[in-house]
Amino acid sequence: MKQAPRQWYERLSNFLLSKGYARDAVDKTLFIRKHTSDVILVQVYVDDIIFGSNNNSICEEFVAAMQGEFEMSMMGELTYFLGLQAKQFKHGTFLSQSKYCFHLLKKFKI
Repeated sequence: MKQAPRQWYERLSNFLLSKGYARDAVDKTLFIRKHTSDVILVQVYVDDIIFGSNNNSICEEFVAAMQGEFEMSMMGELTYFLGLQAKQFKHGTFLSQSKYCFHLLKKFKI
């Protein structure tokens, strides 16, 4: 089963590439699809996927395509990922590591 994560990533990558996504040149776990002024970014981390777009209907299409191909659940709006807290507002997103820092301070009794 050591190969399971690699096989999963390979299957997911092939699916995204077949749907017109391009793998980022620097971060191989970031997939991007652009169409005119619309863009969607898909970030993969092990078995977690975060995505976002400047067009809500593109996000809905992505979810439908993914659920049609894979068994997956939607966890809702991003609030915490890899030590980053995300707070989404109408005009942008605020990222913070305060929760992660608090955890470190507590862990080391500072």
